[in-house]
Amino acid sequence: MLWVKFGLFVLIVFAIVSAVKFLLRKTFKIEKVKKNLFSYNYINDSHRKVDKWVRIVTAPTLMVMALLIINKGLINLYLIAVIILFTLDYGVRAFFELKYSEFPKQAILTIAEMLLVLTAFIIVVQYWIA
Repeated sequence: MLWVKFGLFVLIVFAIVSAVKFLLRKTFKIEKVKKNLFSYNYINDSHRKVDKWVRIVTAPTLMVMALLIINKGLINLYLIAVIILFTLDYGVRAFFELKYSEFPKQAILTIAEMLLVLTAFIIVVQYWIA
């Protein structure tokens, strides 16, 4: 039953994100940019390099945090690290979309998606811990 609720929650979050992106596209007249499924879609070479470093920092950080959970039980610290690293990843993408992209308004969609997914993550964590 837990997986059914989780799957339903994921579908609801996906629907909300899609609806908000649709409304923002209509409101701000943002063109839909075709992106390949499961690709990185870098804006330029600098974006690729910065994103590579963000990922290199993220992986060991989350591994160290996982060890802290196992040894000390610091789950809150792990959740804060996940939120910060997730925000950093989306922030880098939004920055490069805003500054170097042919379509700078795409940054609005990226930031909106980040906020909605972070909100969903925090809601899940609140119900999981409580």
